Amino acid sequence: MNILVTGGTGYIGSHTCVSLLEAGHSVVIADNLSNSRKETVNKIKEITNRDVLFHEIDVSNKDQVKKLFSNNKFDGVIHFAGYKAVGESLDLPISYYSNNLFSTIFLAEACINYGVRRFVFSSSATVYGDNQAPFKETMKLLPTTNPYGSTKEMSERILTDVAKANSSFSVSILRYFNPIGAHQSGLIGEIPKGHPNNLMPYITNVAKGKFDKLFVFGNDYSTLDGTGVRDYIHVMDLAEGHVKALESIDSGVEVFNLGTGQGTSVLQLLKAFEQANGLEIPYEIVERRPGDIATCFADTTKAEKHLCWKAKRGIFEMCRDAWRFETQYTD
Repeated sequence: MNILVTGGTGYIGSHTCVSLLEAGHSVVIADNLSNSRKETVNKIKEITNRDVLFHEIDVSNKDQVKKLFSNNKFDGVIHFAGYKAVGESLDLPISYYSNNLFSTIFLAEACINYGVRRFVFSSSATVYGDNQAPFKETMKLLPTTNPYGSTKEMSERILTDVAKANSSFSVSILRYFNPIGAHQSGLIGEIPKGHPNNLMPYITNVAKGKFDKLFVFGNDYSTLDGTGVRDYIHVMDLAEGHVKALESIDSGVEVFNLGTGQGTSVLQLLKAFEQANGLEIPYEIVERRPGDIATCFADTTKAEKHLCWKAKRGIFEMCRDAWRFETQYTD
């Protein structure tokens, strides 16, 4: 199949492009490079020895999306493009709502108009709000604690309604948890612009000497060591889950959690990184961040049963691969 990957030069998108190409599909990337680098396209080609088409466009622009679909024939869309920082969304809610919702609307509309049947949406465990972990797909979604999560929940509702109104349009919604790690080649990985918002690139930047120490946001949660617990998943496991979801789309809308089903605290992850790479990471406990919850991990039963997919890489492998990429990458 020929697959449009929006946000395909980003962290998760680039690894999914690799998995798609290795599975025999063709890939067209659409990305405005607001939080990624064009050089990643060449890294994808180097890893897979396959060609990739790249369009530097903004998929929240309706005219650009229409032109893209009129000039290409797609069999499916995997939609990653969007703003994604929880903390930033609290400061810039209008930007988050306009960018994330318009991109979903315009892509869904183009799929209907151009007969594209398969749509995989990159959602988030954030939509579960303050539900009790482990999170199950059947849970009633609670109000999210930040605009980023709200845009994911609204996008899910938009796509569900579009699929209900158009029987030829089928959607797989993937609620995934905390991707970390990098491709085993060390050629692609997470490259945040500016100060990293996610934990692993923050740790690797401290290890590399870019920052003096890691700030741990809160140690008074109701968890085993007081720090936040998350379901960390290797980005390549996540990428392979997207390919399985794309290939398994049948009809209607299906929702899947993609995670390991196990929680790891911030301090546990920090310790694992130190042990995996023979390093010591200085850290300081500071106040909680607004919008964060104590515990978040997945029930992955449905994905294992219906997608025949299960995360297979462990926390130490995630830490080793993340550091391998960081030591090979230069700005």
